[in-house]
This record gives sequence, structure tokens and C-alpha cells, in this order.
Amino acid sequence: MLDVRRMQVLRAVVTTGSITAAAANLGYTPSAVSQQVAALEKQAGLPLLDRVGRGVRPTVAGRLLTEHAAHITDRLVEAEAALADLRAGRTGRLRVRYFATAGAALVPPAVAAFQARHADVRLDLKLIEPDDPVVEVAAGRADVALSVLPRDAEVPRGVHVVHLLDDPYLVALPRGHDLARKRVLDLADLADEPWVDAVRPPGPCRDAVLDACAAAGFAPNFVLEADDYPTAQGFVAAGLGVAAVPKLALDTVHPGVAVRRLRRPEPTRAICAAVREGDRSSPAVRTLLDALTAAIA
Repeated sequence: MLDVRRMQVLRAVVTTGSITAAAANLGYTPSAVSQQVAALEKQAGLPLLDRVGRGVRPTVAGRLLTEHAAHITDRLVEAEAALADLRAGRTGRLRVRYFATAGAALVPPAVAAFQARHADVRLDLKLIEPDDPVVEVAAGRADVALSVLPRDAEVPRGVHVVHLLDDPYLVALPRGHDLARKRVLDLADLADEPWVDAVRPPGPCRDAVLDACAAAGFAPNFVLEADDYPTAQGFVAAGLGVAAVPKLALDTVHPGVAVRRLRRPEPTRAICAAVREGDRSSPAVRTLLDALTAAIA
């Protein structure tokens, strides 16, 4: 049977790329680290490291064990947290997963309201992006997930979805742009404009914009890509294009940007909370969903 402690030593070596560096981080001698790796290689029946210059790199087997060591560490951390809850008298834990803009706008006030009512429940909060947080609920790794879901999205079996709000997209224009003179723009007004793609990689947030533009009779001419909405605003402020940004992501507006409403049609994204079917009646889950609804209001 593989030794978990030795796997963690291997992970330290692979992460640093050096037995000497790993030994310094772990508080061991280099010879002790080498002995641990050699013993693990004997257990695995395969070489785990190749020497490269003054350092080392993992073999295929070494990389495999390193990945498993990382998963084991995550499980150990979860076990220690659960034991800490028991020692402290806390009655449970609620695992919440969310995407970035929900994390900035909705999660903090909802968490504050939740803790005021359930001080005995520990919240485990984690950002999941660009992956879909709903997958975490379906896999049993989360209790509540905030996600953007299309109206016709297929929900994993055993997962219940609660619609929280429709988040409209607005257009960010360079301040002084001719179109900024209008308070509300038809989406078709932007057909001939250069666009900044504010959402990468593709997904439901991007699809909401593309589908609306298709309904208005055009496809956006993306000339730049941005990984997030603040970066997209920077490009817009520099006069490099226009960008569609959801209202939830516009708590802070770049001083060089003018924001205007859109219509005919108005792009929107549906923000939902996903929970396991068996947890719908849980008092903690219900309180958190109520707190999220209040945060939206």
C-alpha cells in the first residue's frame, strides 16, 4: 500500500522541482527526502523522478501520484475542518460555490445575514469559474451553487434549481461616443461598432449576448478579448470598442465609460441557485436562499 506521507513528500519535490528546495520547505535534510522518494518508488514499482540538470521532474507515474496526493490533501483538510466543527460545537457545514460577479455582489451580504441566524453552521465558500458550479452540487461536493443557466438548460438528476433574478446587460461605451447621447439604445445600434469580448471562455453569459444580437439581426464584431468585465471597461474607456456588461457587474464604472440600457431585445442572463433535491427543506439552505433573495432586493 502506498504511504500517504511519502506521497506528500513527492508532491513537495515535484512542486519545487528540487529535492534540496523541498527539503528546506519541509524541514528535512535532502538525504531524508531522497530516502522517502526512493521508498515510495519501491512501493510503486516505477521510477517517479528524472534528474534534469540540478533539478528533477516527475515521470508519468510521478505526475500521477502527485495529482492523487493533491486530492488526498484536500480530503484531509476537509476532515480536519469537520473535526474542528465538532470540537467547537458547530452543528454542521454548508458548502457554497459561486461565480465571480455573484461572489462580489450577492454572496457577502447573504453570508452576513445567514451568519446572524445560523452562527453554529460553518460556511465553506469557494469561487468556481470558469467551470459550472452546478456540477459541484451534482457531484456531492457542494450544497448550494450560484450559476448562470439558460432557460432550457438540462439540470443534472437530483438537483433542484431556484431562479433568483434576471440580470440585464447594459452597454459600456467610450465616454463622448455619439451613441452615449441616448439614454436607451436599440441593440441594433451597435451592429457596426467594434466590440470588446468581455467573457472568455464561451458559456451561458456570452451566449446571452450573442443570442440577443442574433435576434437583432447581426453578429458582434469582436476586435479584442478580455478575461473579465473590469478589463473590458478599460478597453472601452480607451476608445477601442463597446462591451455588453451585466448590471450585477457594474457596481464600479470606469470614469472613461458611459453605461446605457439596451432594448429590442434586452440581453439578460438568468442567475439561479442549485441545491440537492434532498436538501430543499434544510433550514440552513432555506435561510441562505432567503438571504440571497434579500441581497438581490
